[in-house]
Amino acid sequence: MVENSQQLSSRYDEQGYFVIRNYFDDAQISSLRQVILKFHELWKADNQEFYQEEAFNSSLITGSEYLPVDDRAALFDFISSKKVMDVVDAVIPDNPAFMNTQLFFNPVNPKLKDFWHRDCQYDYDIEDQMNVILGTQVLHLRVPLFDEPGMEIIPGTHKRCDNEEEYNVRQEVNGKVSSDSISGGKQITLAAGDLLVFSADMIHRGRYGLDRLALDILIFDSAADYVDYVDDDCLPTQSMLNNMTDPRLFMNTLRLKSMVCS
Repeated sequence: MVENSQQLSSRYDEQGYFVIRNYFDDAQISSLRQVILKFHELWKADNQEFYQEEAFNSSLITGSEYLPVDDRAALFDFISSKKVMDVVDAVIPDNPAFMNTQLFFNPVNPKLKDFWHRDCQYDYDIEDQMNVILGTQVLHLRVPLFDEPGMEIIPGTHKRCDNEEEYNVRQEVNGKVSSDSISGGKQITLAAGDLLVFSADMIHRGRYGLDRLALDILIFDSAADYVDYVDDDCLPTQSMLNNMTDPRLFMNTLRLKSMVCS
């Protein structure tokens, strides 16, 4: 287990996030970076207009559209590695499940500003968001591949409603826009090799700048109703599962999918 896993769990429960500095070594980051850059270049070539005008992230990194089998297997091995699983188990000890991967980068369009949000706001109206927040958590495990400005988060908002200032900025009402500063924001600068774990539903925003390129691994509690968000093509094959040291994340997702289909 991760040293002080109970401390990590308590910090997440109270604050909604934690950072482990220099968690991955240079060799791990170098290997991961090589695969991710291959995906990123192919994705950009295939989405040129979107990349130039709107994009600040991509997803489905583990899918078969852009990466060959060996590179996909390398990503699955990283996600299921002891280092990743020790952290996942510290926060979601009972049946954690894989949801997706995302890649965050600097937008090309200078009009795009870093913006405050909760992930759940894109699927639920404001009345239902609190029910989601009080329910089971979705985790982001952010692995920066280069040194970057990182994230700005509002600690504790994974368990409470917005205050007036937060609501006005996040919802862009009363003369505010989502890129405005919020007084409770905490800046977290990240370096290659760090690991940031945070709640998808806390108020947060990525900070643009430097050579920003960060892989996010999204994990959810099996007790939650999120399996419909999982793309089948982004899951490992049976042979890939057989070669993993700890395939639990993917086995739990596959089990949930089989229950939906049955």
